[in-house]
Amino acid sequence: MDPSSDLGEVILVGGGPGDPDLLTVGGRRALREADVVLYDRLAPLASLAETRPDAVLVDVGKIPRGSQTPQSDINALLIEHARAGRRVVRFKGGDPFVFGRGSEEWLACAEAGVPVRVIPGVSSAIAGPELAGIPLTHRGLTQNFSVVSGHVGPNHPASTVNWDALARSSGTIVILMGVAHLAEICAGLVERGLDAHTPAAVVAKAALPDQLVLYSTVGSLPSLAEQAGIEPPALTVIGAVVGLRLTST
Repeated sequence: MDPSSDLGEVILVGGGPGDPDLLTVGGRRALREADVVLYDRLAPLASLAETRPDAVLVDVGKIPRGSQTPQSDINALLIEHARAGRRVVRFKGGDPFVFGRGSEEWLACAEAGVPVRVIPGVSSAIAGPELAGIPLTHRGLTQNFSVVSGHVGPNHPASTVNWDALARSSGTIVILMGVAHLAEICAGLVERGLDAHTPAAVVAKAALPDQLVLYSTVGSLPSLAEQAGIEPPALTVIGAVVGLRLTST
């Protein structure tokens, strides 16, 4: 930031999957130095204790099928506070550039002439399975993994994912934001050639004290998840590696 400028700055901080211990050193420093923090429910909220007593904390969360803070309002708040000379942290879960609106926030700030930078977070797509003892690759089982947004299913006109290729990839599939469409996603993969007996698991509330892991197959996982009342945040892992069922220590 130019010390001669009256502008503040915006820092997009990835908070990881939810455990404050997984927040980066840079992210913790940014929280401690922030004048304003805009946070959502997926960030490790306990880390807000790192902020100064005089810092302004603003909840801009989005609850699925519930109350929503429009992205345009979030962008406007970031710009407004930075233009007032404040150091603003946008505190998010996971990583700002992985299925988040971080890039939109960056562009909004840049277009408004507001200095902006990113402190990457630990991606939930990788950390969640690992915390459940599920490796995403394993020599001899699979050498690749794909991370997919499940906010729309395979049959939705807004879907741009090549589900046919995923079903035939022989790799691990990680689905984020797919709780509401899990049945459609799993059925769509089977219809496109994936064996219905392929191991699959849901990891709910990864890194939190009440983390829950459900093991099944891609054919039966949706009904099991529904019976268990799984709600976001949760991710799904599909592939042979799920069958390893490693245990964390």
